[in-house]
Amino acid sequence: MLKLFRILARGAAARAEEEFLDRNALLILDQQVRETRASLERSRRALAAAVAADQAEGRKLSDIENRAIDLETRTVAALSAGREDLAREAAQAIAELESERDAIRQARSRYEAEVARIRTVVAEATRRQTELERGRRTAAAAEAVRRMRVNPGPNELATLTEAEATLKRLRDLQQEAADTEAALADIQPGADIAARMEREGFGPSSKTTADAVLDRLRRRAEAA
Repeated sequence: MLKLFRILARGAAARAEEEFLDRNALLILDQQVRETRASLERSRRALAAAVAADQAEGRKLSDIENRAIDLETRTVAALSAGREDLAREAAQAIAELESERDAIRQARSRYEAEVARIRTVVAEATRRQTELERGRRTAAAAEAVRRMRVNPGPNELATLTEAEATLKRLRDLQQEAADTEAALADIQPGADIAARMEREGFGPSSKTTADAVLDRLRRRAEAA
């Protein structure tokens, strides 16, 4: 029995952990995205530092090669002048420069291969990070819709309901005002018969017509 209780306890703990992960999956994803973004940024900075160091080694190699060439020219001149002592001393310096040059060339060759490998890794990580962040945005939108459908928050539901009720009240008020105006027009004393008699030509017109304007202007012209 004790063994059975232990199994049940582990099962309950596993289920509780799964439910916790499900409820907080988006929060966990957000933190993981932040951590991978920070890791990728550190990788980029490390790559930039490696490239800068390699460029510095390249400048150093160029300086050594130029110094060796200059010494060779001077050594030839010293030999032509019979200064064997200076030529030997210069030759020793040239040998040391060439040894350092060869060592730097070998180191740079290995370094360039490693930098190329790191570039490939960082480029792939950048692509995956971009996809991850795009997926996170989509997941956040989908999760918001899922929660609204499955378990909408009381505040969100109340806000939507209140907005719909307000819209209905406004429409009802507007319709009521329109109905009232129409009813008032219908119950004005003599309004309907006066309009009918005006249309029949009995009495002055309540609307200004082109003929009336023309008659008024013609009388003004005759008076002038």
